[in-house]
Amino acid sequence: MATQLKPNVECSSEEWQARLDLAACYRIFDHLGWGESIYNHISVAVPGEADTFLINPFGLLYDEVTASNLVKIDVEGNNVGQSQYMVNKAGFTQHAYFHKHLGEKATAICHVHTTATMAVCSHKGGLLPTNFYACNFQGQIGYHDFEGVTVRPEEGERLVENLGDHSILMLRNHGPVVMDRTIPGMFVKMWALQRACEIQVATLSQGEANVISQEVVDVHQRDLSVMASQGGAGVFDFEAWKRRIDKIDSSWRN
Repeated sequence: MATQLKPNVECSSEEWQARLDLAACYRIFDHLGWGESIYNHISVAVPGEADTFLINPFGLLYDEVTASNLVKIDVEGNNVGQSQYMVNKAGFTQHAYFHKHLGEKATAICHVHTTATMAVCSHKGGLLPTNFYACNFQGQIGYHDFEGVTVRPEEGERLVENLGDHSILMLRNHGPVVMDRTIPGMFVKMWALQRACEIQVATLSQGEANVISQEVVDVHQRDLSVMASQGGAGVFDFEAWKRRIDKIDSSWRN
C-alpha cells in the first residue's frame, strides 16, 4: 500500500481523508473510461462543515486531480479554500443544489456522460429490466426532462422534485446523477449502473429484449439487500480499485 502523505493544504484530518478519497475516485473514474475531457464532476461534502463541498478544478483532466488541488467551495459558489482554480458553473449549479437541500443523502455525488448511460438516458423507456444489474435499480430511479445545460438555479427545484426519494436521477437526453451517503457507496452504485446501461445497449442492438417480470425483480431486490452488507456498502469495491490505481500512479495522494 502506498505511503500516506501529509496534507499539502491546511485542513482538518477529516477533510484530508475526504480529499484523498475524492481524488482517488477521480483517478478510478479515469481508469474506467468515465471521464469526459475536462468536464463532468464528482463532489463530496466537507466533513463537519455545513454547505461546503469539494469538487474538481475546471481545466484539469481526471488523471490530473490530486487531494490538494481539489477546490473547496460553498453552496453559493464562493471559493472558501486555498485553490487558485475556478470551477465549472454547470457542475457547481447542479451539485450545490443537491448538497444544500439533500444533506447526508447527497454527501457524495457524481455526474457522468459515459456513452452507455447517455444512451439509456436518451432511450424512451429509460433503464429497462432486461439484465441482472438493471433489476437492481427498477423503481429506484428518478427521471428529469432535458432543459439544456444545467446553469440556471431555478432548475434545481425541479431536479430535487424529480429525484424524489431516490438516489439516482437520470437526466433525459443528458446523463445520470448518482449520489450516496459515502464515496464508496456512490462509486459502487455508479459501477453497477454503468454495467446495466452497457448491457442494455448491447441487448437492444440484437432486437427484442427478454424483459424480466416485476415479481422476479422484487425477489432480486429483496435478496440483494440481504447480500449488500457483505460488501460494506461499496467499501471493498472502492478499496480494491484504489489498490489498482496506486499500482499505476499514486500521485493522486499529493
